[in-house]
This record gives sequence, C-alpha cells and structure tokens, in this order.
Amino acid sequence: MAGGYFVRKFSEVTPIPCLCGASTRLITVKDTPLFNLHVTHIMDSEKHYHRECAEAYYILEGSGVLELGEDEVALEPGVAVYIEPGTPHRGRGDFRAVIVGVPAQRPEDEHIVPREKSA
Repeated sequence: MAGGYFVRKFSEVTPIPCLCGASTRLITVKDTPLFNLHVTHIMDSEKHYHRECAEAYYILEGSGVLELGEDEVALEPGVAVYIEPGTPHRGRGDFRAVIVGVPAQRPEDEHIVPREKSA
C-alpha cells in the first residue's frame, strides 16, 4: 500500500467460493488487519460463527432470511444487520450483501456449526 491507501475495483476481483456462496473480496486481512469488505452472493450458507470477527451485513439486492442463533430476520434491499462475535448465523434465499468484518476475518476464524441430526 503506497501513500496510505489503495484502490481495488469490483470488476477486477474474481469471486471465490465460500461458506455463504460466492464472495468478491475487495479488502481482506492480507490488505489490513483492521477490517474486511466483501460483496457476497448468498443462496444457502453453512451455519457458522466467528470467535473474533464482528460482521455487518447490508443487503443490496434479492431477499432471504438470516438465521441468527435461534432467531430469523427477513432480508430485503436496504436492511442492515450487525452480528457479534460468537453468534451462529447463516443466510437462506437469494441475495447479495456487502459484508464488513472487524477485525478483518481470518480463514481460521470460520467455525462451522454441526447440523442437528433428525430423529
């Protein structure tokens, strides 16, 4: 990073598969430990949590549900959700969200919640 900043264009970043779907990771822990900024297309994610990283979701388009622990929040464009570290969460539906993580999410801080076995 020269001059105390950098610029990255959405169109120049290749989306990668993730627990949530496909994520275009514009700013990552490799850039700064302070925060990350991802634009993620979520359809049916794995329930997971982060021990260290708090996340803020801002829904850009589409609709769905965000499971937060035992609660569910309906999602539509314009909805913002803050998720504390340690809170199990997963998205269902078909939506695109800006996700900001503080501090920057590290790959080893994604912890999958095992699915409950049906009786």
